[in-house]
Amino acid sequence: MKATENAAELRGLRVAFAGREVLHGVDLDIPACAATVLVGRSGSGKTTLLRALNRLNECFEGAHTSGSVRIRLGKDWVDAYGDGLPVTELRRRVGMVFQTPNLLPLSVERNLTMPLRQVLGQSRGEARLSAHAALAEAGLWDEVKDRLSVPALELSGGQQQRLCLARALALRPELLLLDEPTASLDFLAARGIEELLIRLKERYALVVVSHSLPAAARLADRLLVLREGQVSARLGREDLERGETLAGLMEELF
Repeated sequence: MKATENAAELRGLRVAFAGREVLHGVDLDIPACAATVLVGRSGSGKTTLLRALNRLNECFEGAHTSGSVRIRLGKDWVDAYGDGLPVTELRRRVGMVFQTPNLLPLSVERNLTMPLRQVLGQSRGEARLSAHAALAEAGLWDEVKDRLSVPALELSGGQQQRLCLARALALRPELLLLDEPTASLDFLAARGIEELLIRLKERYALVVVSHSLPAAARLADRLLVLREGQVSARLGREDLERGETLAGLMEELF
């Protein structure tokens, strides 16, 4: 996709759980090759909006979604909630990285090769090559190339999060969702993830929930402020570079 195109378009999106509506008619365009960052107070609907893009809200009992969620996959627009694309394929192509690393109790390498073989049907050799390429793309190869057989849970927190990102990248996504990916990390590890995402947004559409407004301002090409289930403000790169804008947001959010 070109940087001038949209990767996803949401119209009138409403999400409710057990009859309680969390998102109230959200309209949103998500640009390709850019980082869209969601900020807002706890309970404002940030993670619910993120999960609506690959139907993860359906994993919760009583979830109901209405409105339109269209995802651009290759040259085609796909209705995320239609019958044209299996939900497993949607979640592969709209990958997600969670706040806490969710690794398998396997080696570093097998955390990548197992899903590659099961989901993409790659051979053992193909899966290893794809895994190594994904580790390099996630900035992790040099740190683990001699530790591929080590249990993944022995890696540091920042390395585990980058391994989760590598696993998502290995499955060839077109849109990446990240739910507070640095919240559980120390300062240095968090900055490492942030710098990695800045590089990745040149090739992927990113949608990121952030708990840190300064970090969000460094990463975002477009920053969205959610308040009570609606988008209350939309800021571009020029807005974020004005100090008074961030100061006002800090006061509003925190």
